[in-house]
Amino acid sequence: MISNFFNAVFYDPIYNSLVAIVALIPGSDVGIAVILVTVVIRLILLPFSISAARTQRAMKILEPKIKELKEKHKGNKEKEALETLALYKEAQVNPFASILTVFIQIPVLLALYFVFFYEPFPAINAARLYSFTPVPDTASLEFLGIISVAGKSLVLAFLAGVTQFYQAHLALSGTMKPSDSKSMQNDFQKIMGMQLKYVFPFIIGAISYSTSGAIALYFITTNIAGALQELHVRRVLEKESQSE
Repeated sequence: MISNFFNAVFYDPIYNSLVAIVALIPGSDVGIAVILVTVVIRLILLPFSISAARTQRAMKILEPKIKELKEKHKGNKEKEALETLALYKEAQVNPFASILTVFIQIPVLLALYFVFFYEPFPAINAARLYSFTPVPDTASLEFLGIISVAGKSLVLAFLAGVTQFYQAHLALSGTMKPSDSKSMQNDFQKIMGMQLKYVFPFIIGAISYSTSGAIALYFITTNIAGALQELHVRRVLEKESQSE
């Protein structure tokens, strides 16, 4: 049942969009279709990312007050929790909003990855197509006539790793930056940040090279889109803070 829901809501719409774009764009370039579908999905998810960033900013502003409550009710976890929730309510902050946003994005991004992984062109899986989805006569696997997205590509895999590093660097220096307070949670955030910035790029590069150029191009696009999204979110938050 979960599999059917995932396919109906996420996988099939994305796959049909990809096939339709390949059929409609000049040259039927699969690489360009991968980029366009990824960009559109990231734009759809942008409002959720801005909402999560607003929550993170509000939580950071409330950190001193939360610290005071912890000191005030030291040893009384129940009282501390009740007054913390009251503080969130007064500030109109939902501490679970950013978590919800992540859970909304995960199935969409997973569907994107699975489509590019399990539905290699030029073969078309007609069983997954809607009746109105145009079917391309041909599908070019030479991205811009230069790099093949069908086989392994060291160049695209390298770019996937580099763009992942840049996107992580921006995220960790912006809305995801941990606070300066010393705590177990903050130490965990710093460790995860180091992993995200220095280890994850190698993982992404390895996955990109071991699969195909299409997967690498997907990672490159989503990393660049994520970096641009981070910059946009920063501008939105700066304008909001200046108007307050």
